[in-house]
Amino acid sequence: MSSGWAGLGKGVTPFLLVIIAISTLGPLQFGFHLGELNAPQDVITCASKSSSISQLLASYVGRTKPFPSTTALPQCIPMTDAQFAMVSSIFTLGGLIGALTSGPLTSTKGRLLAMRSTAALFLVGAFVETISGSIPVLALGRLLVGVGAGGSTVIVPLYISEVSPPASRGLFGAFTQISINVGILIVQTLGYFLSYGSAWRWILATGVFVAAAQGLGSLLMPESPAWLATVKGDVAQARSSLQRIRGHNVRVDDEVEGWDAGDVDEDGPTEDQGLLSSNNGSASGASKGSGAHLGFLQVIRDPLYRPAIIALVGVMFAQQFCGVNSIIMYSVSLLNGLLPIDSALLTILISVINLLTTIGASPLPDRLGRKKCLLLSIAGQGISALVLATSIVFGVPILSAISVLTFVGFFATGLGPVPFILASELVGQEAVGATQSWSLAANYVATFLVAQFFPIINNALNEKLGGNGWVFYIFAALSVVWAFFVSYMVPETLGKKDTDEVWGRTRRLD
Repeated sequence: MSSGWAGLGKGVTPFLLVIIAISTLGPLQFGFHLGELNAPQDVITCASKSSSISQLLASYVGRTKPFPSTTALPQCIPMTDAQFAMVSSIFTLGGLIGALTSGPLTSTKGRLLAMRSTAALFLVGAFVETISGSIPVLALGRLLVGVGAGGSTVIVPLYISEVSPPASRGLFGAFTQISINVGILIVQTLGYFLSYGSAWRWILATGVFVAAAQGLGSLLMPESPAWLATVKGDVAQARSSLQRIRGHNVRVDDEVEGWDAGDVDEDGPTEDQGLLSSNNGSASGASKGSGAHLGFLQVIRDPLYRPAIIALVGVMFAQQFCGVNSIIMYSVSLLNGLLPIDSALLTILISVINLLTTIGASPLPDRLGRKKCLLLSIAGQGISALVLATSIVFGVPILSAISVLTFVGFFATGLGPVPFILASELVGQEAVGATQSWSLAANYVATFLVAQFFPIINNALNEKLGGNGWVFYIFAALSVVWAFFVSYMVPETLGKKDTDEVWGRTRRLD
């Protein structure tokens, strides 16, 4: 089985790359809206009129109000730190809602309708944010884009897995995290240059344009062939759609047979979500090809699926509690004055490192395995957090800057992309929608906890112990906990032909 970039070729067509690019505009907006308030925080909250670089830019373009209709909108929205934390974290509440509701929607109505729904939420939410003049209105916009983001991170990995060639699913599965990082980089760069006066509204307005592009682009996208065959029962249409995606010169018989047989071909997983087989011995009796789908509560009650839910929820908590979003969401205010370069510029550099590392490491899950990548990532982040805390406490700014970059880089090697891949490999097609909802719901709960309480805990530790950086000792300790969890609770899925082999179960013959 070929893997990584060398595995591209058979079944990888320009049309496939186009539809993957359009679909990943959803996760891109997750990253965009996650970091959109980071750089302009002081300007939005009236704590400052501009950042240093934005002040320089403003001297060239003039101090006139640059955003249309700003005569009817305030230049900034006065907020305390607690109020700003609430506005930031409400995005994750919306994400939780989106994650919980999108699973049933994408299972019953299809991937395409669900993605178009998220585009509409992004469009309306970003527009509300852009014209907001008060905390409640800004929070409403953040809530709406959060719902869209939560839905996108459930739907898009499923769609990509179902349209990608079997031998390249691990590689293309990493595109979800890559697109998130692209969104973060775009918004941090915009924030670096537009954090002055009312220009910060153009940062938020960019989200409107991206959402419009996603909505229009979705008109070119086909429905998932696997969903058409296994849920709608239209195998002829599904085959035609798959042939269009794979190219007219590529045989699709093996994948089409897999929809009925519920087995995998010799090259890897079938079209239905990687290691998704009807022969999983589901206690619920739902099987692939039957059109039956287990609900959100059904999968947690079923002992067959419960270990997968525990593993996925734990990995998603590990992704957040190892501390990456403390950097992504609060790096400008957190690192301001502590490092030898401008903290906003460092934030852009962090985003670049995150993106490049994610792209460079994207073949690793198909080569080293999912579990090894997770453990490598957790160990690297834990060591980096320990070095970062120590270097800040003892005032070694160069070491602090380096450890911030390695902290983010190690995230990209495993904790970033792998959780999005695992959700479609630990259970069968009948449970994948509900399992994905559990997984992403856990992610948003964990993200909310970090977004809401990190600034509070950080400030409390700094005041009690004196100085800065103490909070990263907590992240270093948590990395040890999550390393043990992954070692004992998360199975390896690479090279396993079905979920029975993943979990070491004896195939039941009933």
